[in-house]
Amino acid sequence: MDLHTVYLISGIYLITAILLLIFLVFIKPAAYGKYLENTGGLAVNGKIAWFIQELPSLVIPLWFLFSNTPKEIKLPNVLLLCLIIVHYIHRACIYPFLIRGGKPFPIEAFLFAVVFCTVNGYMQSYHILYYADYGENWFNKPHFLFGVVIFVTGMSINVHSDHVLRNLRKPGETGYKIPRGGMFTYVSGANFFGEMLEWTGFALAAWSIPSLAFTVFTCCNLGPRALHHHRYYKEKFEDYPKTRKALIPFIL
Repeated sequence: MDLHTVYLISGIYLITAILLLIFLVFIKPAAYGKYLENTGGLAVNGKIAWFIQELPSLVIPLWFLFSNTPKEIKLPNVLLLCLIIVHYIHRACIYPFLIRGGKPFPIEAFLFAVVFCTVNGYMQSYHILYYADYGENWFNKPHFLFGVVIFVTGMSINVHSDHVLRNLRKPGETGYKIPRGGMFTYVSGANFFGEMLEWTGFALAAWSIPSLAFTVFTCCNLGPRALHHHRYYKEKFEDYPKTRKALIPFIL
């Protein structure tokens, strides 16, 4: 994959992100979870779907790091790649197996996610290890340090929010409940806010077009879902907190 291809894929990300944002906001939410329509089509078990679709974004960076890296790889490059690896260790190897219940994934959404995670894992890894020249003083740059802090903060919010959602119902209970505590005090989509914050931090730290394109795509995908969740909760629960926003504390 040459640099031209990396930028081409990044451009496709950005265009697709805009189209996806328009579709999800003005036409219909992504058809999985509570918005899954019972159309009788093919579907994949939720736990299996999450594991398989997220796995390429873990395996590919690990393969690059241990089997196909340049001889003189710089420490900042390794750290940036490790941010991706840490996220996907949780998302592929821990999160799916903590899911309680969960609805199946439509086959179309599952296949799209597999392709996306494969392409993105390859592109981000290749660019970081073969094209990104950060130099040894990259650790001293404010946007790198700030970006890593933002990434860690976002991942902490994301993991904690998933924990809150998993424990809303006691064994044997069904139906939806109002999530409370942590970032849910401020926003309905606390888990989405955390993941968006993660990749915003990554884009700041990496300071590259591919990382920016990935972050924009992630925000355009998750942001509308938070808006739909917020609307759903407000319609379903009369006692839903009036001051709670959808995605960004005190703002949106």
